[in-house]
Amino acid sequence: MDSVLTNKNPIIYPKRTRRYRTDQSSTDEFSSTNRIRDIKDPEHPELSLEDLNVLTEESVEVDDHKSYVRITFTPTLPHCHLPTHIGLCILVKLVQSLPARFKVDVRVAPGSHDKETTVNKQLGDKERVTAALENPELVALLNKMMQVC
Repeated sequence: MDSVLTNKNPIIYPKRTRRYRTDQSSTDEFSSTNRIRDIKDPEHPELSLEDLNVLTEESVEVDDHKSYVRITFTPTLPHCHLPTHIGLCILVKLVQSLPARFKVDVRVAPGSHDKETTVNKQLGDKERVTAALENPELVALLNKMMQVC
């Protein structure tokens, strides 16, 4: 990964109050958001994607009956050089933590990145995702992003 920061002074948003519930029987926006809210930013590992407003509760859509989850994330800059890494990490985290019946779709928010179409195409291509996950350096980065503090 580049040692040069693209976003040297990111805007840090206030953390939302964590909500918990006792019924864990269904998958919904709430439970899916909790699964990914602590993923660390690859450029600023001391901050989560939630801290940077890359992910919000509103960016998570779940249809439990159709077994479908869509995450729409917003990079901090339109020229961010790591949106594929971020999207891949979100995808991996959800695939690992959701029941196998779910199809997970991760996308860059419309108009939020200069290479939105390219990134979305990469994240939606199973063969590209599989090939990316064969790269040990990338897998190490994704694991680091998913580590809990």
